[in-house]
Amino acid sequence: MAAPSFIVLSPEDNVAVASTALEAGEPLVDGVVASGRIDGGHKVAIRSIRTGEPVIKYGQAIGRATADIGAGDHVHSHNLAFDQDRLSASAPVPAEAASEAEKARTFLGYRRADGRAATRNYIGIIASVNCSTTVCRAIAEAANQKILPRYEGIDGFVPIVHDQGCGMSSTGDGMKNLHRTLAGYTRHVNFGGVLMVGLGCEVNQLTLYGQAGSGEGKRHFNIQDAGGSRRAVEKALGVLEEIAAEIGSVKRIPIPVSEIVIGLQCGGSDGLSGITANPALGVAVDILAGAGGTAILSETSEIYGAEHLLRSRAVNEAVAQKLDGLITWWEGYAEMHGASLDNNPSPGNKRGGLTTILEKSLGAVAKGGRSPLTAVYNYAERVSERGLVFMDTPGYDPVSATGQVAGGANVIAFTTGRGSCFGSRPVPSIKLTSNTTLYRAMEEDMDIDCGTIATGDATIADMGRAIYDLIIETASGARTKSELFGYGDNEFVPWHLGATL
Repeated sequence: MAAPSFIVLSPEDNVAVASTALEAGEPLVDGVVASGRIDGGHKVAIRSIRTGEPVIKYGQAIGRATADIGAGDHVHSHNLAFDQDRLSASAPVPAEAASEAEKARTFLGYRRADGRAATRNYIGIIASVNCSTTVCRAIAEAANQKILPRYEGIDGFVPIVHDQGCGMSSTGDGMKNLHRTLAGYTRHVNFGGVLMVGLGCEVNQLTLYGQAGSGEGKRHFNIQDAGGSRRAVEKALGVLEEIAAEIGSVKRIPIPVSEIVIGLQCGGSDGLSGITANPALGVAVDILAGAGGTAILSETSEIYGAEHLLRSRAVNEAVAQKLDGLITWWEGYAEMHGASLDNNPSPGNKRGGLTTILEKSLGAVAKGGRSPLTAVYNYAERVSERGLVFMDTPGYDPVSATGQVAGGANVIAFTTGRGSCFGSRPVPSIKLTSNTTLYRAMEEDMDIDCGTIATGDATIADMGRAIYDLIIETASGARTKSELFGYGDNEFVPWHLGATL
């Protein structure tokens, strides 16, 4: 059977998406033919659309025509623009049901003393301030060379460094965000132990972290108190030797899949992301949620235009109103900085076929499947509810994933159509491509090819179950492509809010 050359996503749509490049004269639907060459991932009108009429994809408005569009014409930035249209949310389609066997599955993880389940066993060296960044990197490098070879049960020593912690208000939103993020990493379940290192005179003092920075497997000190940088490294190696002895012999044991917490990311999206990789990941999310697990959907600026679909799935009005409040805040935040939420998508997104933020958002929310929305969290806030939850983050992938990890994600699933490379130690990151061309071009970076959905070689449901299997394998210790390459030390990027003083 020949692969389909285009996809119509909903009976209400007046555009189709080219799954491969269409040539002029290629037949579409109801006698319509392509009027010119249209690249894969891009939109083609399957009915005439007059100037000012909404362009419909996913059964939702993605903008309005800025010129008359003939049936068979390419639809993109030259004839489509953002508009505030929202069509009503249709009745929720039931989520993909988890079978009893899928609910009963386990993964091989680490059971911590407090009962939480880890997917990796790292030791973190966390900087409280940018001033201790170089020393933290030196500590991690020395520990990986001198200590790690003697402890097979430890995955590595990870420097968690950043450019904040001083030159900022001690009471503003920026400090609250930074503190919440660092506290989340300090207590992260994938860190069997943590050493937090400060300078000594910074705004973000170690004493602010209380119990988050002390206790079993946790230590902290300031470089100034240690007698300088070189002595700080020497002192740290002694401390880390103690921590390694405490956690280096832990073993993986079977743990219910209900204790997997997965952060959902997309970056470098294209016109197929919302058709292949994102909805397939959504199926895996529905199965995980049905088994009692948790999935964190984020990137508030990239659900803009599709928030009404999530709102319709909120378990109660309080959850719905909190989501409304985030959208209102983001509109004001963007305006305050002379920006607009409709400035998205990026140039790369547009080359891949995405035209407006509404279109991008409608595809992005597909990562969350169809499960009820059980809770809405602030950035880096600790996630406690099960099922599908939403966390307020920017759309910038490293910042967004940092918040999810701080909130408790122990696995990340990251879809891409253009080829984003990413890792987020201490959490493994699974990379999912929306198209087979990208998978073949960057196979050493990508874990699974969802482009087979567009070629007709796989269904969304089957691919979703394959992703679910991969999530469990990864949680059990199988290394992702990004882990094998060594990604993850430079992708810790807390959301920077407020003035630099």
